[in-house]
Amino acid sequence: MTQGSNETNASMTVKTVPDSSFETLRNYDSATVANVIELFQIRPSTFGYLRGDIRAIYPDLPPVVGYATTATFRSNFPTDDPSAYLRVPEHLNLMQAFPEPRIAVIQDLDDPTAGATLGEVMCRVYKRFGCAAIVTSGAARDILAVRDLNFAVFASSVIVGHGYPRLESLHVPVCLNGVTINPGDIIHADANGVLVIPNDIAEQVADACEEFIGIEKKIMQYLERTDATIEGYLESEEVATKEFDDLAARLRRGMKKA
Repeated sequence: MTQGSNETNASMTVKTVPDSSFETLRNYDSATVANVIELFQIRPSTFGYLRGDIRAIYPDLPPVVGYATTATFRSNFPTDDPSAYLRVPEHLNLMQAFPEPRIAVIQDLDDPTAGATLGEVMCRVYKRFGCAAIVTSGAARDILAVRDLNFAVFASSVIVGHGYPRLESLHVPVCLNGVTINPGDIIHADANGVLVIPNDIAEQVADACEEFIGIEKKIMQYLERTDATIEGYLESEEVATKEFDDLAARLRRGMKKA
């Protein structure tokens, strides 16, 4: 399937994880989750997260996690195809093949961005039909109205107008800031940014977050001591490094067994 076409794939399957793992992942910020993923050493430490200008419009909201339901978008010029403006309902139907929660990930094909990818109505619709958030390389609008929806939005900018908005391709690989996201990929996002969790290790990542935080917390607790010294801090870092290495080794052994 080629990006930019009007083809869709309703038969696409996704590797799912237990709901309990998603519940656990929502308890940790994306920076912690990113650190835990690094312990598995399955991808370079500079891969798997959105860099650049895509950021949380509502950074005070808690972390969200869900399966990516993808689309591409244009608004820079009108189209002669009247059905192009009716693809949101098609997207909603397609995403029902994936379990909840879902996160809509939408690539703006216009460069530069011409109009807002989303606004209040679109956010209400996507929330109503099973999405926990929308992530776009394009723009948002109606941001004061959407704030009241308790719905997470991640966008590159805010633009007042919508241009000639339409979704083009549905459930295809999309590329946001150099990161390819496939339908069904697991997305974790919060005020720190947007992260892709490899589906194959998502359950193990969730299980390891508490131990990771516990190791890190020992350093924080030492620094809170009134008698803390630089030497003592370095010793606490050395101890933590050994514990992180042990955790990483156990995670990688578990991955090989699986």
